[in-house]
Amino acid sequence: MSTQKKDIDFQSTAVSKDARRSNLTMFMIMMGFTFFSASMWVGQNMAQGLNFGDFIAAMVLGGIILGAYTGALGFVGAKTGLSLDLLAVRSFGTKGSYLPSAMISFTQMGWFGVGLAMFAIPIAKVAFGDSMTATYIMVAIAGVCMTASAYYGIKGLTIISYIAVPCVAILGTVAMIMAITQGDRGLVEQFEQGEKTLGIIAGAGLVIGSFVSGGTATPNFSRFAKSSKAGCIITIIAFFIGNSLMFLFGAVSSVYVGGNDIFDVMINLNLFYVAVLVLGLNIWTTNDNALYSTGLGLANIFKLSKKSMVLVSGIIGTVAAVWLYNNFCGYLNILNCTLPPVGIILILGYLLNKGDYTEDTESKPKTVVWGAVIGVVAGAVVANLLNWGIPAINGMVVAAICYLIGWKICKK
Repeated sequence: MSTQKKDIDFQSTAVSKDARRSNLTMFMIMMGFTFFSASMWVGQNMAQGLNFGDFIAAMVLGGIILGAYTGALGFVGAKTGLSLDLLAVRSFGTKGSYLPSAMISFTQMGWFGVGLAMFAIPIAKVAFGDSMTATYIMVAIAGVCMTASAYYGIKGLTIISYIAVPCVAILGTVAMIMAITQGDRGLVEQFEQGEKTLGIIAGAGLVIGSFVSGGTATPNFSRFAKSSKAGCIITIIAFFIGNSLMFLFGAVSSVYVGGNDIFDVMINLNLFYVAVLVLGLNIWTTNDNALYSTGLGLANIFKLSKKSMVLVSGIIGTVAAVWLYNNFCGYLNILNCTLPPVGIILILGYLLNKGDYTEDTESKPKTVVWGAVIGVVAGAVVANLLNWGIPAINGMVVAAICYLIGWKICKK
């Protein structure tokens, strides 16, 4: 039996045709990827600053831009069968790929730890009166379970997604409708309360920023799609539906009960056990994807197995979960602006050098592609410091310009 067949996650090779997954499975995996409480926080912020019409407009505009970015990555991942890190080897060089691998690994491991705390802290507060002992116990239990599903790779992600996506979507939607019907005002009228100073473009920026870092890891999952067309279309549809649900859950909880997410709506409706189930599954679907991407990234850097890197990352994220939640969310948001430059270079790298992505190519990747490395650094700086427009797009534009200049110079 070949090594490729033994490695169901294709850590160092393209996904073979016989290992590709059905469209339904890919839809479930990609939908589950977007189910994350941090996106509900974004929905809360949008509801505070926008009326209902502007909220929908911002959600759609941001979803279109985010869909174009992640859809392109979904296409490239499915077309080549390569993970983000293997794509980075070709567009950044063998050593240069360590930069995007480190960035995605560090960011996703951080969000994994934050996600554990997002699950444990609200439950401990409601059930045990803010008991830190209960919080740490639940963090440990959740950390073990979520690390285990990521350890088993694409099979584990598939099982969790098939369970979680229908449960979260149906139960969350039912709870949201119950909150609206029991409120004193209709949804549109409720949105009108308070000062509305955000603006549609700023709201769209929040939508993009909420998932653009995670969305950069799209090739890690879309590479299992049946075709490039399926990888692109499924990514766009699943991400738009999943993110929109999260924004709506967060917005409704904010305007009706003043909470952060659908967990607060369910608690307000006396649905504690349902709230625990939905919160846990909601975070699980994103956390195992995040840890899976972390494992692939660290495996590229340290040349160890993805499974061993998942275990190490899971332990670190679990131990540091509460600290990450209390001290690291703002820093992780800064890092969110550093990943879109990576994604746009992966896309351009494929479009400009398609011959380098075939299995029978004889040319070896360069050690470092400096145009790509400089592009990511410059794009990240601009995205974080320029107080104009949408940070993620600013970063991508600068990174693309730097990469294209470097590519043009190398071609001469």
